[in-house]
Amino acid sequence: MKKHAAIAVAAAITLGACQTTELGPKQTAGGLLGAVGGAVVGSNIGGGKGTVAAVAAGTLLGAWLGSEIGRSLDNADRAAMAQSTQRSLEKNPVGVSTSWNNPDSGNSGTVTPTRTYQASSGQYCREYTQTVNVGGQTEEAYGTACRQPDGSWKIQN
Repeated sequence: MKKHAAIAVAAAITLGACQTTELGPKQTAGGLLGAVGGAVVGSNIGGGKGTVAAVAAGTLLGAWLGSEIGRSLDNADRAAMAQSTQRSLEKNPVGVSTSWNNPDSGNSGTVTPTRTYQASSGQYCREYTQTVNVGGQTEEAYGTACRQPDGSWKIQN
């Protein structure tokens, strides 16, 4: 459960900019991120028959909080985060972070490669952690990206 939730969180952060709804892309991405994060927290808190209720409550609360944070991320934030992610995956050794910030919004974050390996397909891949700081709140995600033939890194999850 934890691994699948972490994959969804990373995908929501990275690909959320592509989504549009009545709420707006920032709020939608934040809501997805928060919902997954809340579900993970709820699954770790609840026990026995209370697990389902804890996951549901965590998902709802996380979706609301994430939506509020996502409302604050603008295109410049997402661009800075994407550039930082590509740069970190390309150049940083495992454990070395790249930071980004947007002085106009005050939002910031980090990207840290945590593991490098060659997949069975022959592609080189990297696992990483990513943080996003918005209004004093920090969200963390985990993901995997693999190098594409053009040299860019594509998020796999």
